[in-house]
Amino acid sequence: MLKREIDFLGNHRLFLIFSLTLVVIAIGSLAIRGLTFGIEFRGGTVINISEAEGISIDEVRSVFSEAGAIGVVVQSTEGGGYIVRTTESDADVANEIYREVFETLGLSTDVGEVSTIGPGWGRNITRAALLALSVSVAAILLYIAVRYEYKMSIVAVFTLVHDVLIVLGVYALVGREVTPNTIAALLTIMGYSLYDTIVVFHRIRENSMGLTRSTFTVMANHSLNQVIVRSLNTSITSIVPPLMLLLFGGETLGDFAFALVIGIILGAYSSIGVATPLYTAWKEREPKFRALAKRFGTA
Repeated sequence: MLKREIDFLGNHRLFLIFSLTLVVIAIGSLAIRGLTFGIEFRGGTVINISEAEGISIDEVRSVFSEAGAIGVVVQSTEGGGYIVRTTESDADVANEIYREVFETLGLSTDVGEVSTIGPGWGRNITRAALLALSVSVAAILLYIAVRYEYKMSIVAVFTLVHDVLIVLGVYALVGREVTPNTIAALLTIMGYSLYDTIVVFHRIRENSMGLTRSTFTVMANHSLNQVIVRSLNTSITSIVPPLMLLLFGGETLGDFAFALVIGIILGAYSSIGVATPLYTAWKEREPKFRALAKRFGTA
């Protein structure tokens, strides 16, 4: 083994305390603030105003409210325009409000665009998103259980839940809208997180075969040190594209990139700080490895 290694598992309590703190904050944010779902999920209207020179955000909000729009949320854009969201799900009413507002503000309808989504379509999107997440988790459980072992599959899914829960907690904390792009990002995050975890688990599995002169913990820590550079290089190269999208991709790609950046960071961390310590602690309870721990110490 290498003479100098980072003692990841020797600091497993710090990792788990850190993760527990993040999870508690995430759950608290979700319980207190809740998630802000986009109109794709709850139905409503989005009106894009591409040019609104000399018109303040307060004026836009006031004019929409006076026109009868309900639940008005106005967001400024980089191009000097606005994105206006309302809970109106009737397309005819939404278009009438759209024309009235633009006439009041003295704007041409050529600089605006209105999109209305009914609540039924939103419910279908929600069901599809939940189904996609459920099937993904089930497929992951099955694959890892068959390819490796059931303990790895359970720990891997637990780690995925850890990552996704924290990402959603961040969304609740900053008040960012959850859109279909967010769901796509969550599914992508699961892939990144699972990849990092499987790389570590695969090396642990290889090194555990014929293990007779070391505890499982020492071997697992050595395995982490063997793959840490590979994991970091993969994470760094993976995070650059979504980071650029977040900085320069505009509002449309922002939801996807925001979740992906957080998820890739969490995935790189959780394979080291969550998955490996939990799996190692579970394996140390097996008679074979418990005997090795008694013989070589509990390093």
